Amino acid sequence: MKLFHAAAAIAFAVPSAFAFTSPVLNTKYVAGSNTQLAMGPPYAGPTAKPLLDSVTYPRDMKDFSIKDLKQLSHELRWEVLEAVSKTGGHLSSSLGVIELTVALHYVFDMPTDQIIWDVAHQCYPHKMLTGRRHLFGGLRQLGGISGFCKRKESEYDSFGAGHSSTSISVAQGMSIAKSMLNKRTNNCIAVIGDGAITGGMAYEAMNSAGYLQNRMIVVLNDNGQVSLPTGTPSAGGTVPASRLSAYTSNLLVSKPFQDFRDFAKSFNKLLPENIQDVNKRFDEYARGIISGGTLFEELGFFYVGPIDGHDLDNMIPILEKLRDSDSNKPVLLHVKTNKGQGYPPAESASDKMHGVGKFDLATGVQYKKKATAPSLTSIFADSLIQAATDDRAIVGITAAMPGGTGMDIFGRRFPKRTFDVGIAEQHAVTMAAGMVCEGLKPFVSIYSTFMQRAYDQVIHDVAIQNLPVRFILDRAGVVGNDGPTHHGCYDLAYMGCVPNLTIMAPSDEIELRNMVKTCADFDEGPTVLRYPRGNGYGAEKLQEVFGYKLENGELPSKGEALEIGKGRIIRRPGGFGINGEANIRGKSRQSRVAILSLGTRLHDSIIAAAEIEAANPSVGVTVADARFMKPLDEDLIRDLVDDNSILITIEEGSIGGFGDHVLHFLARNGLLDDGNLKVRPMVLPDELFEAATQQEQYDMAKLNHPHITELVNNLLSKNMKVPVLEEKVTEQA
Repeated sequence: MKLFHAAAAIAFAVPSAFAFTSPVLNTKYVAGSNTQLAMGPPYAGPTAKPLLDSVTYPRDMKDFSIKDLKQLSHELRWEVLEAVSKTGGHLSSSLGVIELTVALHYVFDMPTDQIIWDVAHQCYPHKMLTGRRHLFGGLRQLGGISGFCKRKESEYDSFGAGHSSTSISVAQGMSIAKSMLNKRTNNCIAVIGDGAITGGMAYEAMNSAGYLQNRMIVVLNDNGQVSLPTGTPSAGGTVPASRLSAYTSNLLVSKPFQDFRDFAKSFNKLLPENIQDVNKRFDEYARGIISGGTLFEELGFFYVGPIDGHDLDNMIPILEKLRDSDSNKPVLLHVKTNKGQGYPPAESASDKMHGVGKFDLATGVQYKKKATAPSLTSIFADSLIQAATDDRAIVGITAAMPGGTGMDIFGRRFPKRTFDVGIAEQHAVTMAAGMVCEGLKPFVSIYSTFMQRAYDQVIHDVAIQNLPVRFILDRAGVVGNDGPTHHGCYDLAYMGCVPNLTIMAPSDEIELRNMVKTCADFDEGPTVLRYPRGNGYGAEKLQEVFGYKLENGELPSKGEALEIGKGRIIRRPGGFGINGEANIRGKSRQSRVAILSLGTRLHDSIIAAAEIEAANPSVGVTVADARFMKPLDEDLIRDLVDDNSILITIEEGSIGGFGDHVLHFLARNGLLDDGNLKVRPMVLPDELFEAATQQEQYDMAKLNHPHITELVNNLLSKNMKVPVLEEKVTEQA
């Protein structure tokens, strides 16, 4: 299909609510942004980007006119679109801050001035303007640039991020340091969204900054997208999961966008108090009574806004005025933006094309491989729906991630039993504890990496009181392209040391269903179910690799509760179904090997067992699935130790997890004392894994079947004889 390339945006001064059609085919101009938008497919950008080509670093745009900056914004928007269409990544967040990014880099002087992007998934235009445009072919890939800000990647990345609600604290800390060290300028800008500002840490920082009166600017990027996706049916309806979002929306409705002239009238609040007094009464009426006042002003901030975050004509002079002010009072600049701005497929999608794979730029259609099995997240959600159908006490809780955790699926079936608390993991856990006290059975579904932020609540509010909260940790293990901020590597270690927790990890989708049922039925204490990002294996593979015998070759539709703390033998020496006298392998203990897996690595353990036996005709390999880390199946471990000379434990978790619990058990019970057992834990090594595919990360961690095979073969080749120190008898003279 022939693509029609739109010309670059041209600046037009039009009323804020006005839009008109351009003579250029399939395009229109929208006021404020003065951005040229496509009206219908095919969508395409400019054939040339002369202004963007002239900008390598922000200093290259300092002499641009407003008209030039609008043109630059148009070119930059299409550069982001073209780049992400080829690699995938966080799209709509970046499209929504194009003009804001251009304005900030035009007005402020990085890296002397500091711009801190909260979460930083919206940092693509920032990276393109700070020397990294040519690196976007490797975005979120092995050896390529990160999809988030990283201090080691560029001096223009003021602070690393990936989790939310940190930027205001960082900006305050930097401002204090600049002031105490008497640095020449002190401009620290935190850019935070209306989703991230729901996090408790953001309130803590605003409370502190207002109290200490630290010079800083907080840019509240208000796009009405609190959760992913926003609009999921829940107990709060389909509105954004935040009363603060409703509050800022009311501010937007109660008064029009503020232009520079309006801003200048109220600017006296940043002036010395004796000058402020002259206009205080009038200003309080105009800004307090009419708009209803603002929470931010009560916290000690000078509130500016709301302003159109796509309107460079107003945004730039306001930022310049704030930059040049001598006041030390913190400022909150409230800007309204449109997530996915300038690309209709993103603007109209339910998730605004927040995170995408590769897609067709002309249509917005994503290139997705046809899955051979459902996602584990959807299997969890379906299993929870089944449990909730039978038990009205079951409810679901998510912290602004309904789509990623399956709570959107659960919410469509049980909206009144679904609770999205916004980005507030600590609150989610303690709220669940309160629910348990009154008879509900809450399933708290949170990414493993985000549960780290609620660790004290897990211990103090749940474990100490032994309350049966069900913790569902999605994205446990390595997650691929999002990199180290999003890996769920540590939950087995940080949960495993907490008393009263029952911890389990499924090896496949059948086990996942069984464990959801197990959690639903278990009321004696809190449970933790961790499972990885990705899809199930499908019936065919489960039969061929795992040895399942499925009725009619179909997966079971319902889960069955498992016995707490009991694992299972998956494969005996020689393969599935070979036992006793028929087994010619592993006749001596010295030639027998056991692989004890927890969770996802069972698949590769089974494959490795076959590879080991193929290379060693006399060797027999047993593969077991632990199922539980707490409590350990001690009887299973003792049997494996008695029968085998080599024991491999394997897990998709950090040092300090399942393998360490097994080693501790072996040592405490004297099972290592005679020196006749070789034990090797295989875990994620003590390092950070940058962006790559999950398979590449497994290879880097050496947790795939070739690595298991290599380790076992090396151990088999070693002499099992333990040296004995002989006593030297000295004759007495």
